[in-house]
Amino acid sequence: MSLSNSLGLLGRKVGMMRLFTDDGDAVPVTVVDVSNNRVTQIKSQETDGYVALQVTFGSRKASRVTKPEAGHLAKAGVEAGEIIQEFRVTADTAGQHQAGGVIAAGSVFSVGQKVDVQGTSIGKGYAGTIKRHNMSSQRASHGNSRSHNVPGSIGMAQDPGRVFPGKRMTGHLGDVTRTTQNLSVFRIDEARQLLLIKGAIPGSKGGFVTVRPAVKASRKRPKERSNGTRTPERARSGRVEVRRPRNRVRP
Repeated sequence: MSLSNSLGLLGRKVGMMRLFTDDGDAVPVTVVDVSNNRVTQIKSQETDGYVALQVTFGSRKASRVTKPEAGHLAKAGVEAGEIIQEFRVTADTAGQHQAGGVIAAGSVFSVGQKVDVQGTSIGKGYAGTIKRHNMSSQRASHGNSRSHNVPGSIGMAQDPGRVFPGKRMTGHLGDVTRTTQNLSVFRIDEARQLLLIKGAIPGSKGGFVTVRPAVKASRKRPKERSNGTRTPERARSGRVEVRRPRNRVRP
């Protein structure tokens, strides 16, 4: 099964802080609240055509819940949450949970595990091409009097006589879905159900995030032989060539 179809958790970004290792090194971490992840529905291959766990996080007023959603949540016997999301899982993983149950952080993640965190980036409003697309400004003088921080020409000649779609121009910056990959879980607070993830994650304080096992987690480096060559497993992948000793006599 692909790691993209693994069980994850929904949470809220609390903020950033730093922790110290035993050697005295400061490690910047992001605190993510993943408490009270409730299972609202278990989808099976027989009834839905695929296997998944539907999870909700947070709390919402009863007056803000639609009647169809209220009936759906009442069937599972869970409180209405602010966000609902599905995670594709295997049948064995789905069998370990039941509707209305709570998923603990320690049952999904472990210290040192690589994770991918998805969230909505901070909105910057209307921005120019220099800030939005990292373009360079034009000359400050020498014939340039009023075109310093502008993109310049955006079209071509009479042929084709138009601006191609996708031209990088000014516009809204930020407030889009972004994923930061291969972050390490530095610590797990079981009592308060907090994930302390090394590094920064998308979004502002209080924003909703999704934490999943990393899909690009690096493989373990194979052990070296006494003659300095790699193991055949690494050689079969096509990345490293295994050299035979020169003094070896082939049969």
